[in-house]
Amino acid sequence: MNAGRLVRMAAAGKKVSKGKSAELDHARAEAAAARKDAPNPVWFKPVMFGFMLLGLAWIVLYYITSTTLVLPVPALGQANIFVGFGLVLVGFLMTPWWK
Repeated sequence: MNAGRLVRMAAAGKKVSKGKSAELDHARAEAAAARKDAPNPVWFKPVMFGFMLLGLAWIVLYYITSTTLVLPVPALGQANIFVGFGLVLVGFLMTPWWK
């Protein structure tokens, strides 16, 4: 483009962009699409299911031992249920990103 045309476009209130910003936007869009289609890391599913199972085991252990020892953490008492549900919740919050 010649300089006079750019000045007229800018004076008319039109957006004047250079090729680099368009190329950068295109590169960012391609990178986002590649990340979206990329498979999960190998550790993702075991960690997700591990949180769910650990939370379930925490709650079951609390209910089984609640009359005698109050395991897994005696100082927490009934708050052990919230810890167990929190662990299960973390696992369920990971499921939307599971591919």
